[in-house]
Amino acid sequence: MAEPLRYRDDAPLDEPAVTLDSFLTQSNATAVRIESGEDARALLPHLERLALVEISFPKFRDGRGYSTARILREAGYAGELRAQGDVLVDQIPLMRRCGFDSFAPEAPVDRAVLDAALARYDHVYQTAADRAVPVWKLRHG
Repeated sequence: MAEPLRYRDDAPLDEPAVTLDSFLTQSNATAVRIESGEDARALLPHLERLALVEISFPKFRDGRGYSTARILREAGYAGELRAQGDVLVDQIPLMRRCGFDSFAPEAPVDRAVLDAALARYDHVYQTAADRAVPVWKLRHG
């Protein structure tokens, strides 16, 4: 797998992510991988010790990882949140809105295409984990 696309200035984490079950039984892990369908709320009491949460996207059409990311960010998780797997370039702007800040897609991503996708829209229409101000709030002060 290639080096993840990053949107943070943090150095890459050298520690491999452990499974959720292993994390809940290991006291020293700081990186965890959540598979599609696992309940991220099990991590809520441990957020302060986590440096990385890697969320699996086994198929691009499986959207459960978006909810997982939002649950963690709304609970106060501030570490690296990585989308890994069948991540498509047109999903990355939406994943960023849910709180993802690094990506490890299975297929290569053309950086120019990604940059164009990220710059496509100047405004958002609803609140999300990225805390961007919705355009309607900008219009109405």
